[in-house]
Amino acid sequence: MNPVRVFHLPLGGQKMLSNAAIAGRLRQFVATDITLFVSGVVGAGAIVLMVAFLLKNSYEVATSSAERSAFNLIQLIDADIARNLELYDLTMTGVIEAARSRVGDQMSPQARHALMFSRVATTHFMGGTLLLDAHGAIREDWASLVPRHSNFADRDYFKVHQNNPDVGFYISRPLRSRLDNKDWRLVFSRRMPTQDGRFDGIVASALRLAYFDDLFRSLQLDRESTITILSGDGIVLARRGAPGEADLTGIDVRHRRNFEQIVRMGSGSFTSRSQVDGVTRRYVFSRIGHHPLIIVVALSLSEAYGAWASSAIIIGMATAFLCLGILAVTLLLRRELHRQRATGRRLASLAATDALTGLPNRRHLEVELQGAVEQSRLTGQPLSVLMLDVDHFKSFNDRYGHLVGDEVLRQVAEVIRRSVHRPGDVAARYGGEEFAVVLPQTEYAGAQRIAETIRAAVAALPPVGADMDTVTLSVGAISRVVADTDNADVILIQADTALYAAKRSGRNCVVSFGQN
Repeated sequence: MNPVRVFHLPLGGQKMLSNAAIAGRLRQFVATDITLFVSGVVGAGAIVLMVAFLLKNSYEVATSSAERSAFNLIQLIDADIARNLELYDLTMTGVIEAARSRVGDQMSPQARHALMFSRVATTHFMGGTLLLDAHGAIREDWASLVPRHSNFADRDYFKVHQNNPDVGFYISRPLRSRLDNKDWRLVFSRRMPTQDGRFDGIVASALRLAYFDDLFRSLQLDRESTITILSGDGIVLARRGAPGEADLTGIDVRHRRNFEQIVRMGSGSFTSRSQVDGVTRRYVFSRIGHHPLIIVVALSLSEAYGAWASSAIIIGMATAFLCLGILAVTLLLRRELHRQRATGRRLASLAATDALTGLPNRRHLEVELQGAVEQSRLTGQPLSVLMLDVDHFKSFNDRYGHLVGDEVLRQVAEVIRRSVHRPGDVAARYGGEEFAVVLPQTEYAGAQRIAETIRAAVAALPPVGADMDTVTLSVGAISRVVADTDNADVILIQADTALYAAKRSGRNCVVSFGQN
């Protein structure tokens, strides 16, 4: 046969088709993976949001409960302190009335002393009641008929009444006693005027600060929680602090951030870090009646939120395990889906593959050929199809058996597979000893070149059997642009016609349709 120059047209169209198919499958694959992933994440996220919402609500409930308990404590403290302040005020008012009364002038010193201090509240924490003259000296002493010798003109409670007639009931800063055991005390005082309104001294009644220790001791609070009684100008009057805390009685805290916020709010609550020990607490506070005193209950976070935190940890861990379970199930579904896809691909491959030769089978060939026909019709590019038949194959089987015949078919299939290189080309077993090759976008010369390559390679295979029989192929080829009236069956019939022409021409040759 005359040598023929092979001419292959560009493969752009076929590559575009393959890329589009691959892209479509990839998009479907990614879309399914994304759907699974998003579903798992959305499900886990919804659970997390729901649990977070419930935990937030329970946190607010815990806050309200802690504040309610703290306000109840404040009310108890307020009531106790207010009652004591009222008793001390009645004591001082009684002393002032007795001092002004002329009735006592005719009494004995003992009777006059008893009359003057008849209203003194004899409580365990009473620190004494004194009537001081205009110079700060003791005029009348509740402890004895003969007043003790001391002067209190330097005390803040004396000066404030001396300089301001409108002070009324006054509460001093914490101070150490000068007369008794030098313990800490608060002094309550009232101004005593003359008949014409001039300053004539004061009545002072002291409360030992141990009263607050006793009061605080009866209250049930966490060890890290604190209670503080403050004056309106920021002086610590009494405090039940955390274990190991230094005594803060008399300390000025008016310039500290927490006190400034307390003064600004008046009453209420907030969470802040203590400037005493650095511990973060929930501060609940209120004023004591109309007095310039502030009660501050600072709850430790373990007391305010301990139960909530324990529940939150358990719920959080359960939520985490649940979300991890959802994600694990999602991954398992994804793996199962991939496994099913792989199985589907294997089954599809098996359904489209000839078991003996490993080449695509006739069903797959027909699908690919139909696609190539439509492409040729749309693009106007030529389509080539080769039909190949093993010569005298029946005699191989008759003489050497089917095992040898099967081996011949496998060798021929391998030759055809090696000779077809392009992604769009398809080589398949058509049936029995027949094979077919679909060559999209291939002109006549290229088809002849490939057909001749296959024919020559088969003829060069090792001889078969004891008689050293040579294996040969007859090849029929069709190359043309598919017309609108053509279909895959027409192309196959024409290629098959060329194949039979090659058989009639003596076999072991290539014949193109129209040459016979």
